[in-house]
Amino acid sequence: MINTKKLPSFREHLKESLKNPEFRKAWKESEPEYILARQIIEKRLKKKMSQRELARKANTTQAVICRIESMNANPSIELLKKISQGLNSHLTIKI
Repeated sequence: MINTKKLPSFREHLKESLKNPEFRKAWKESEPEYILARQIIEKRLKKKMSQRELARKANTTQAVICRIESMNANPSIELLKKISQGLNSHLTIKI
């Protein structure tokens, strides 16, 4: 028998998870990394570029781009400048 139970969407799951104070704190702390990763992915996909193509243009490796996009890296400003140039974009940092 096939299970046809609908899984909750990411937003529904996140909304429920944010009710947990510990999860909410951890989510807030990782928000800048999430925003950065999402922006790089969206820009790269909009330009129909693979991670490998972006890596070549940014003079880095596909593995580095993968780690940044999966929030498993802490890229330097210099690397972010290279990535933004590879995307024909501008790097803006706000505090």
